Amino acid sequence: QVKLVESGGGLVQAGGSLRLSCAASGRTFSSSDAMGWFRQAPGKEREFIVGIRWSGIRTFFGDSVKGRFAISMDNARNTVYLQMNSLKPEDTAVYYCAADLNPMFISSLVGEYRYWGQGTQVTVSS
Repeated sequence: QVKLVESGGGLVQAGGSLRLSCAASGRTFSSSDAMGWFRQAPGKEREFIVGIRWSGIRTFFGDSVKGRFAISMDNARNTVYLQMNSLKPEDTAVYYCAADLNPMFISSLVGEYRYWGQGTQVTVSS
């Protein structure tokens, strides 16, 4: 059973940075398996941020975070990172990582991801 654990969230002032981690376990991931980062603000739908295969191939970032967020991974540690810079109050949300096993393409749809972490809260103060 795949288990995903996010960490690294917290309270930060606008303009600051955070790095989120998603530690994956329970499976030997293949290069074709994909991981996604999502976020959900209060009262809003869950929003796709970026996806990446364990091979390193990634999707484009959404316009709301483009140029400020970056994704990376450590295959040896089965960990995916989301580096968030120049944070804004509107980035406040619960951030989730998710796993999609051997998909034909990296999806931005919540329903395509079978496994989810518990989420980590990011709060950006103005």
